[in-house]
Amino acid sequence: MILKSLMLAVSLFSLTPIHAVHAADTVTPVAVTTDTPEVLPSGATYTLARDWSVHEINGGMVAEAPEGDLHLATIDVNSATSADDAAAKAWDLYAPTDRRKPKLTTPRPPRNGWDEVAAIDYEVSPNEKAYVFVLAKRKDKQWTVQILDGSEATAEKRGAALQLMTQTLRPKGYQRENFAGRRAHPLNATRIAAMTDFVTASMKELGIPGASIALVDHGKVVFEGGFGVREIGTSDKVDAHTLFMIASNTKGMSTLLLAERVDAGQVRWDEKVTNVYPAFRLGSDATTSQVLIRHLVCACTGLPRKDFEWLFNTTPDTPATETFTQLANTQPTSGFGEVFQYNNLMATAAGYIAGHLLYPDMELGAAYDRAMQERVFGPLGMKDTTFDYARALAGNHAAPYAYTIDATVGAVPMQPNYTVRPYRPAGGAWSSAHDMILYVQNELTKGRLPNGKRLISEQNLLERRKPNVPIGEDSTYGMGLEVDATWGVPVVHHGGSLFGYKSDIMLVPDAEVGAVLLTSSDEGQLLLRPFMRRLLEVLYDGKPEAAENVASAARAERAAILEERPKLTVPSTAIGLAGAYSNRDLGFLHVRTAGGHTYIDVPSWSSEVASRKNDDGTVSVSTIAPGLTGLPFVIGTKDGKKTLTVRDSQHEYVYLED
Repeated sequence: MILKSLMLAVSLFSLTPIHAVHAADTVTPVAVTTDTPEVLPSGATYTLARDWSVHEINGGMVAEAPEGDLHLATIDVNSATSADDAAAKAWDLYAPTDRRKPKLTTPRPPRNGWDEVAAIDYEVSPNEKAYVFVLAKRKDKQWTVQILDGSEATAEKRGAALQLMTQTLRPKGYQRENFAGRRAHPLNATRIAAMTDFVTASMKELGIPGASIALVDHGKVVFEGGFGVREIGTSDKVDAHTLFMIASNTKGMSTLLLAERVDAGQVRWDEKVTNVYPAFRLGSDATTSQVLIRHLVCACTGLPRKDFEWLFNTTPDTPATETFTQLANTQPTSGFGEVFQYNNLMATAAGYIAGHLLYPDMELGAAYDRAMQERVFGPLGMKDTTFDYARALAGNHAAPYAYTIDATVGAVPMQPNYTVRPYRPAGGAWSSAHDMILYVQNELTKGRLPNGKRLISEQNLLERRKPNVPIGEDSTYGMGLEVDATWGVPVVHHGGSLFGYKSDIMLVPDAEVGAVLLTSSDEGQLLLRPFMRRLLEVLYDGKPEAAENVASAARAERAAILEERPKLTVPSTAIGLAGAYSNRDLGFLHVRTAGGHTYIDVPSWSSEVASRKNDDGTVSVSTIAPGLTGLPFVIGTKDGKKTLTVRDSQHEYVYLED
């Protein structure tokens, strides 16, 4: 549902336009109309994303986004002593006057034929609203460096294209590992133990207090159980029925409800939303008229993330109709079907409209809750699953955790997780591994229940998996479900992310195998992809990469936290803050002190803040509560009043002193 913390993107930097830097570049590049293979002088290859243009420089080439303010330089460096040396030499070839000092270099596991890989981050100030990042890769003595820099907003909008161009960079002659055509092994006791051992070892590596998994093979649940404790300091063990927030894994179940309504003939996937819910509006009349039912959950409408308005300004009294109010005030930032842009409000609207079709006389939230219980949870036997926070928190549930600014494990406040309740079709369900594997099993049987009856027609269940927009090289987004064929066999999955809760569900249709992973930690995000990789390793005797992927991610996470820590002053020494601020969209913000520490309070949550001096001379106060870590509010003035400015990737919000 969200990223690891409220800070959706902070590693950004301003850019001198590329054509001003490279005087030799006198020909205006022409954008390619389809994904296009490119070959570097070394013979290394990558795929240039459609709609991007490219021009050559000494040693490589520079790809430019359609907006003209984001660039990916891919450059061969023939001789270098280290990743940092290779990056420095690549900068000299690309933009020598813009090169800045690296902040942190972290090794990554060598994959895809490379002998050495490193990621390099650079110091950036929030007001720069830009992005800079380097990947340096070595094959034998040859280095190839990718420098990404430019607009923060464009980097988010063009994220799928960037994924494609970085994922496809491979040395000459490399052949990818491919499981297509192999017969999957059954999940016997030995292979199940390989999965459970991997999870327990990874939990220790990442500091995850609790997790639960379930595995299904050819129609039989072969494992379900928990690991670790429900709450630190207690002996209460996690089990198969322990509840976790499943966040965006709610989306696939909401589209299952929509599919049921399509089966019933009440709506069509290609029908205009306004035909079935006339109050729906998205920005202008012209935009509204284009939106079909399938567009509500396709992440393909060009609508950017717009989470801050509900993450900052949701109260217990926020009505379900607020979703439609916010959508009416939002415009897409790219064309329909042009790029992948994840949006929670659209998915929320999908669920509420599906519930409204069944119970048009009920309040939207109540109608959705009843519809999901009667048409999805009940028929699937999902007795643990609920949207009732009080019920979940009063029973067998896992408490949420995340790393602190000192890289220790800290309790995450539950407050921010309450913000999703008014938007629950996009991510508000609580569930267990026991229940979620029943949902996965229904996906594997293509809608047929264990008693032989159909919950959903095969046609409309599978419609949710059809590609609407690419995410990267081998991944596409359907409707609340992704299909990933990175290793040659399709894996249908979807992740979930809320504060202190990270999860994934996955099914491998070719193997008739499915899995569920639920975790009670933000660091669980670093386990999701490796868990998928480990499942495929176990099924197909793949190269043992998953464990090192986790270990590397854990090292990089701690290194990034500890690198940032000396720059934060706690208690905050920021001076001159007003006691109260307000913003039209985000509501109020109060500043308070207690015990010498400074806190900010917004309608939805509260956090202690640290002060930080940025490289551009500005000063920020940054949230440091576990799970909320890393959101900077830049101190400033406007029209003689004090301000605090906060941003996501494509929106800026200025709090003005009251």
